[in-house]
Amino acid sequence: MKYISTRGQSPALSFSEILLGGLAPDGGLYLPESYPQFSDADLNAMRGMNYRELAYSILSRLIDDIPAADLKAIVDKTYVQEVYCHTRKGQNAADITPTLKLENNLYLLSLSNGPTLAFKDMAMQLLGNLFEYVLTKVGQETNILGATSGDTGSAAEYAMRSKQGIRVFMLSPHQKMSRFQTAQMFSLQAPNIFNIAVKGVFDDAQDIVKAVSNDSAFKAKHKIGAVNSINWARVAAQVVYYFKGYFAVTRSNSEQVSFAVPSGNFGNVCAGHIARMMGLPVKKLVVATNENDVLDEFFKTGVYRPRGSASTYHTSSPSMDISKASNFERFVFDLVERDAAKMRELWNKVDTGGSFDLNEGGYFAKVANYGFVSGSSNHANRMQTIRWAHEQYGVTIDTHTADGLKVALEYREPDVPMVVLETALPAKFEDAIVEALGQKPERPADLVGLEDLPQRFEVMATDVAAIKQFIVDHAH
Repeated sequence: MKYISTRGQSPALSFSEILLGGLAPDGGLYLPESYPQFSDADLNAMRGMNYRELAYSILSRLIDDIPAADLKAIVDKTYVQEVYCHTRKGQNAADITPTLKLENNLYLLSLSNGPTLAFKDMAMQLLGNLFEYVLTKVGQETNILGATSGDTGSAAEYAMRSKQGIRVFMLSPHQKMSRFQTAQMFSLQAPNIFNIAVKGVFDDAQDIVKAVSNDSAFKAKHKIGAVNSINWARVAAQVVYYFKGYFAVTRSNSEQVSFAVPSGNFGNVCAGHIARMMGLPVKKLVVATNENDVLDEFFKTGVYRPRGSASTYHTSSPSMDISKASNFERFVFDLVERDAAKMRELWNKVDTGGSFDLNEGGYFAKVANYGFVSGSSNHANRMQTIRWAHEQYGVTIDTHTADGLKVALEYREPDVPMVVLETALPAKFEDAIVEALGQKPERPADLVGLEDLPQRFEVMATDVAAIKQFIVDHAH
């Protein structure tokens, strides 16, 4: 299995060769040369598998340069009950991603049982073990540079803390995450973790990461790696729970399922797109945005128009406060039939602050073939949805999951199961839950008093040169 860049000007490489690097040298994102296909017989065989078995079955089709026994050991080490223990009452932690039935053909896929209570743990825990394995094999070290709007940072830091040969430099927007999210990251005292609060929004932080990644000399000299969802391994790991969710709510492969996905950077729903391309019977992929509705605008009009950091709203679902969706490039690559020259033309417009219209050339008309639909939500909507879910089902959901549920209800069909992907446990967004319900959400015992712990972080300007210097000063 070789991986190619969406921009078409980087050599095809193996999984291990692209694992640490994130962006391709030409600025594009990596995807498989072709998607492996799961037949009806394959799906039947997978239907009875537990999460570890399912993850190995899927990932072994995407990773062929790590010996099978080693890959199986990495997967088995990652997906254990002890790591994914923050389950709701009545759910079995051994399921890793248990399904919660709300009513007939409406479900929540619980993805937030990991150490940081967010779906990002599902892929990040695997990534930490893959990084350590590959680095040990080649006798190297890496300096991970990432940007987070809330959940990626803590998931990465919890996955990478104290791992041999790995240092993490995580950028986050200063004072624009929830108190819980901030405390999760900044209270970590591991010596290999460095938190940098950038004076700006998430898109500013992400632009710094891309600028550093595009400096090939600096990246090579200081062994810069990536854990954002620009890293292919993150997306590959997320493909697994679409299969798990599908099998949980169907009895045969003749049934289709729709998934509603709260979306900011497009990585989570991109994994759903890839699962569908690999043969999973997915009918609709429902992209749910908050007030930062760039993706909703695209799926309704065909125009992709990033707003820029000055026009990004700070909302009560902050992990989706993103106006330039990195992983969107992977889907568009498939949409334009993998025309790398076309991709360079389109993203040249984006990278210079512009937009593009895929009605030109007839590409937008093909979006329906991939099952995508979309909708948006605002603060009033999510407060109402949180209250409704609590009253109707006795279930407390976080603000991002509320955005997903709100839009999911707009696309429900009587005979097609609708699975809403949970983003985080509500404890991460306590202030919003108090506003909606007048009471604090339940918090896992091991995270009580988190905000009172000492915090360690640096506040810095949105200055690429300054961030580079910080990495140089702390990398060794």
